Amino acid sequence: MDVNPDELTQSERYKLLIGAIVPRPIALVSTVGPDGIANLAPFSFFAGVSSEPMSLLFCPANKSDGSIKDTLRNCLLPNSPHLTGGISPLRGQGDFVVNIVPDAIAHRMAACAEELPFGESEFALSGLTPASSMVVTPPRVGESPMSFECRTMQIIHLAPGAPAGGNIVLGRVVAVHALDGLINDRTHVDAARLDAIGRMGGSSYCRTRDRFEMPMGRKALEQPRD
Repeated sequence: MDVNPDELTQSERYKLLIGAIVPRPIALVSTVGPDGIANLAPFSFFAGVSSEPMSLLFCPANKSDGSIKDTLRNCLLPNSPHLTGGISPLRGQGDFVVNIVPDAIAHRMAACAEELPFGESEFALSGLTPASSMVVTPPRVGESPMSFECRTMQIIHLAPGAPAGGNIVLGRVVAVHALDGLINDRTHVDAARLDAIGRMGGSSYCRTRDRFEMPMGRKALEQPRD
């Protein structure tokens, strides 16, 4: 079966992406709005980018009317260019926190996808705890075993003003908070204690408890299959 993406609807392209690119790590992103209220939203189009500089990205899509989501607005740099020229009237803090989602808070993470009225916070809805960050303004999630405090480096708008149009937020990690004992003296993260979950297609998720070791390169071909 061969598929031409140009012949598919946006919804069909989305379903192919989320059904095939699995499992996807989940970024529970905390930001602060211009009203000073903390915002919290999950994104599974999320990845590490580089260790030099230490950076990551996540991808909030536009709303169905083509406007940008609160998280993206809050990540905008103070003097971000307007999408149609000039300086944007939208003012962001230019920073955010990516909180890793363990199995223990899976349901509370999912609750943060609720669209709330202006002035309400997903922290209050979900019962998750805002905890002070070390460097940036937005709080981290107290229940997350590992959080990356980031400053916005660049935002790429792939389809400005288009419904479900993509945006890439590239952030530089300026501080990392981890649960005591999660990172050993060789900077290895204990996967079992992290207990992260991943996103599959539709409303499906997975746990990361089924793991196996495998060498890289030619040695991988010499390893017998279980």
